[in-house]
Amino acid sequence: MLKAPYPIIIKKSITKMKMKTKHIFFVAMLVLLASCNDYKVFEDEQYKNVFALISNSDNINSKGFSLDSTSATGYITLSMGGSNTITEDVTIQLVEDASLIDTYNKNIYDQNVSKYAKRLPQAHYDIASHQCVIKAGQRGVIIPIVIRPAGLSPDSTYFIPIRVDSYNRYEMNPKKNYMLYRVYIKNKWAVGDGTTVYTLRGKRRALPSGNEISLPGTKIMAPISKNSVRVMAGNETYEASIPSLERAAMILTITDDRKVTITPMRDLQITQIDGDKEYPNTFIYENDGYNHYKTFLLHYRYTLDGNTYEMKEELRMQYNKDNEK
Repeated sequence: MLKAPYPIIIKKSITKMKMKTKHIFFVAMLVLLASCNDYKVFEDEQYKNVFALISNSDNINSKGFSLDSTSATGYITLSMGGSNTITEDVTIQLVEDASLIDTYNKNIYDQNVSKYAKRLPQAHYDIASHQCVIKAGQRGVIIPIVIRPAGLSPDSTYFIPIRVDSYNRYEMNPKKNYMLYRVYIKNKWAVGDGTTVYTLRGKRRALPSGNEISLPGTKIMAPISKNSVRVMAGNETYEASIPSLERAAMILTITDDRKVTITPMRDLQITQIDGDKEYPNTFIYENDGYNHYKTFLLHYRYTLDGNTYEMKEELRMQYNKDNEK
């Protein structure tokens, strides 16, 4: 009598196991189908041909042009993505769209109009053609831009605003369909993007009878021409504004034999003092056995707001000699 329930229990257990197995199999099939579908999507994306204008994350491509040359060539690059190369030519038409600069200025500077970026004047560049073709089997195309840097200001941000206007096949990356090509100037002593900083070790004496005091600090230097740069006199505060620069900036002109002539940018009263062996108004390249330096040794007198000072200063900046070649 006690043995009768066991076959029934075993039968029910087998039935439950069969149902559970079917459920597991069904779930496994769903996972397999989903995986196949995901792989198909991945495969489609992997092999998709999409082109884009090459720039950094904020759609700006910056390039410095040396004032040593009257003209130099930069490049706009379009790249075609995808694991496989394209099988047909794609023709792309570019346009220069000034509204891109307007949008940039409003987003970055809002109402601070004095900082607004400018469109690079047409006299300073040439683009041979605004139409380009990525050929079948190729990964991209480059468009040369001839830049004439002389006369550009180190205090302005210049853009050439480029946008894709049309194309005849494949796809375009909607986030990379435009680019602001930034142009800035440079020479042997400074780069015109506000990043060239020299270390100051100075001695200043208030005239006619003040004591000489030490003035450590830093100075921002900007290129002006092939052989001249601009810095603030003494320890005057640097401001990237025309009134401030015209009031207190000086120009250093370097000759081929590395002699330096000191003149005012505009309003500053300044006189160069020659004959000092320690501060002989020269530019030199230095090597301390470990690092390379560019160094100015200057001696001058200047007057601001009715106060006159005598200034002896060393301006020094470490540099990578290999980057100078």
